Amino acid sequence: MKKRKVPLRKDIVTGEMHPKKELVRVVKNKQGEVSVDPTGKKPGRGAYIALDVAVAEQAKAQKTFDKAFGVKVDAAFYDELVAYVDHQQARKELFGDDA
Repeated sequence: MKKRKVPLRKDIVTGEMHPKKELVRVVKNKQGEVSVDPTGKKPGRGAYIALDVAVAEQAKAQKTFDKAFGVKVDAAFYDELVAYVDHQQARKELFGDDA
């Protein structure tokens, strides 16, 4: 069987390249709203962050998405991002890579 190419994306907090499945996409739409994109298919400008709570906390402390998208991102969004990453990390530990 032919080996498939694994798409890589850059984590904007650490600057490291990871397989796309190990990252979560955050998107800014045309109205300037920033949101978590679990499907990876929402329209707009996207940026990726690792599925790691420490990295999400670092993004919150550095206000990474404010700089990346050039808009003021609400603190509640960062709390939502940390909660989402924590949930996904727990799912991955429980169910393995299939989840």
